[in-house]
Amino acid sequence: MHTELYTDGIDEVTIGGSIVRVDLVSLSPTERDANNAPKKVFRQRLIFSAESFANSVEVMQNALQGLVDAGVVQRSRPRTPMAAPQASARVEPASSVSDNPRSSNVSTNFR
Repeated sequence: MHTELYTDGIDEVTIGGSIVRVDLVSLSPTERDANNAPKKVFRQRLIFSAESFANSVEVMQNALQGLVDAGVVQRSRPRTPMAAPQASARVEPASSVSDNPRSSNVSTNFR
């Protein structure tokens, strides 16, 4: 039997050299933030080579398109930014949206 893991989303994506780390989180049933929303709690980390991460993203994009085509989810309209945002990833040295009021499921590294 294979172990299955439920996640409420991805919190952080960290790139170090040719390795990509993806932190999975779930929403705490007991801890709340200042807005009384459940706090995100780290649960597990996925570690990919850069190539396998890129392949995985392609698989997820295809799955998302299938959900959109089936009417299960709707793509959010891109926001019109007031000023051009600067996207950046937290990169470690090699040696070492929507009208929905819910918070976005986007890594803070890319905001």
